[in-house]
Amino acid sequence: MYNILICDDEADIRTALRIYLKDDGYRIFEAENGRKALEVIEKEEIHLLLMDIMMPVMDGMKALARLREYSNIPVILLTAKTQDMDKILGLNSGADDYITKPFNPIEVSARVKSQLRRYMRLGGSASGASAEVILYNGGIELDIKSKSVCIDGEPVNLTPTEFSLLKFFMENQGRVFSPKDIYRHVWKDDPLGAENTVTVHIRHLREKIEINPASPDYLKVVWGHGYKMEKKPSPGTEEKNKLSADGNRD
Repeated sequence: MYNILICDDEADIRTALRIYLKDDGYRIFEAENGRKALEVIEKEEIHLLLMDIMMPVMDGMKALARLREYSNIPVILLTAKTQDMDKILGLNSGADDYITKPFNPIEVSARVKSQLRRYMRLGGSASGASAEVILYNGGIELDIKSKSVCIDGEPVNLTPTEFSLLKFFMENQGRVFSPKDIYRHVWKDDPLGAENTVTVHIRHLREKIEINPASPDYLKVVWGHGYKMEKKPSPGTEEKNKLSADGNRD
């Protein structure tokens, strides 16, 4: 059974979400502000957090920033239709998705299931050959088994969505994908509002893996088509090729 924490200062909203999600078999915890949510997460094993942005005592953004200092559990923000800038800020701050009020129960269920699948797949004990694979591109090293990423030998901390996004590009180096295609593959959901969500996550991922995010070496825009990961030689490849060429000349 997965544990889900609902954080909203409005009791009616918490009640509605609890009813939607209990039908799917989840164990539900509740908090009325960001500070209380962090206290629950310290005491309980929470697998996913549904959190409002505008709350008293501690708002969702501050709670999200503190949470991301030590936890990568999926966070779905609860936003109003007029909170477009808050959605972008939240995604930039480490949120994995957002749901717009008023809620559609089917959408809530689908997005929660999608995030839990990704999180448990990345953090679980999956077996099989693919779990042993380490993907390389230039200075990027992505270990599927340990769910870790190093850039030029230095570890970087990615959210589950960022890890899935980077893994997708690492597995498809040189191929161009539209934002809708990326959303279908990574989020495993219909690409509603995909362009904005994908763009924000790619921007945030660039900030973690690129030396200069404004002029990226890896994640490139292909204007009018989408994004691709540029293939890069691994460190030492040029030297090895030179030594091989010199040996052939001898």
